[in-house]
Amino acid sequence: MATDITDTAHAVEAAAVMRLLPARPRLLALGEPTHAEDTLLELRNELFRQLVEQEGYRTIAIESDCMRGRVVDDYVTSGTGTLDEAMERGFSHEWFNVSAPNRELVRWMRAYNDGRPASERVRFAGFDGPLEITHAASPRQALTALHGYLSAQVGADLLPCTEETLDRLLGTDDRWTDPAAMMDPAQSVGQSAEAGRLRLLADDLAALLDERTPHLITATSRDDWDRARLYGRTATGLLRYHYWMADTSPARMTRLVGLRDQMMADNLLAVAARGPALVHAHNSHLQREKSTMQLWEEPVEWWSAGALVSARLGEEYAFLATALGTIRHQGVDTPPPDTVEGLLYALPEDRCVIDAPRLATALAGARPAPRESPWFGYAPLDPAHLADSDGIVFVKDVPQSQRAVPQSLAGGR
Repeated sequence: MATDITDTAHAVEAAAVMRLLPARPRLLALGEPTHAEDTLLELRNELFRQLVEQEGYRTIAIESDCMRGRVVDDYVTSGTGTLDEAMERGFSHEWFNVSAPNRELVRWMRAYNDGRPASERVRFAGFDGPLEITHAASPRQALTALHGYLSAQVGADLLPCTEETLDRLLGTDDRWTDPAAMMDPAQSVGQSAEAGRLRLLADDLAALLDERTPHLITATSRDDWDRARLYGRTATGLLRYHYWMADTSPARMTRLVGLRDQMMADNLLAVAARGPALVHAHNSHLQREKSTMQLWEEPVEWWSAGALVSARLGEEYAFLATALGTIRHQGVDTPPPDTVEGLLYALPEDRCVIDAPRLATALAGARPAPRESPWFGYAPLDPAHLADSDGIVFVKDVPQSQRAVPQSLAGGR
């Protein structure tokens, strides 16, 4: 395919990214096509550092447990705990907390914030639900935290239940986290009478939180109220997720992946309400088009968090997809020249940022072929949706990271 695209490529730096956009977006999202590769995370760190320092972004949100992320936020904003504790307790998905680039990101955020006034500090957020590929968390932590916040500020007669009632209905946490439930809906407690009652109580508690907002912000603080709203979103989201884990219809997995991204989207919208934020996750969670994935024996498709947020925020949401040339240690070799990745691989730069809409226009008559990955953990670009992203960050070659990551986890979304 003889198409000259050299004028669409620029150095990967904050200024080049901002030139792609009509104005600074409230949420600027950087995707990745595979997880656990240090090269990509180090590039993220450098780009995000520039965007914080040069463009005034004040939150970094990544694809990790929203509840655990509070530990990291407390550490980077106020020095609560230690770096080791933040890494051990503040991340989910197993490989995140052993990632050297993630550790360096947290260390840098703490150093950046040291001595700065609260209004200038950069904050951390996990925006994924407390979910893993194999199971979902118990709603206990979020539900009891929400109840505890409200019970300290409003009269007992306004609360829909006591803490003891919640404890009795929740039962033991291992009932909720049983990994057998992901493959066998009959093992889930999500449609039990107790779970149904908890869904109503969680809804009532979240509604009470919203209707008492003026008092609660004055009596506590906006940050405390904002955190309580996180508890409410997480509790209701988890109970909804567990309900569908117990479902036996053909729509079960489609609903589960869709619910996960809905929880992500709600968390991102809450982050955006706080001010300009940077977001990092798998491309499939941030893209504007429908996402697809092969799960066990069936393909599923759903609207990603990025698609949901983009529909709400419009130009206040921007998305940069990351694409790769090779990941040779995973069997992903030089891309065919008739693919988008093959065209980008022919550029002289080892890494560059591409104006995606201009690239789509340049390739309109070329009809590039979709790239096929020999490894399940890498998702190539879809050439039919190039113009749906605001830019592409291209990395020519990804060398093997120094640490070992379990194969079952490396490609998880």
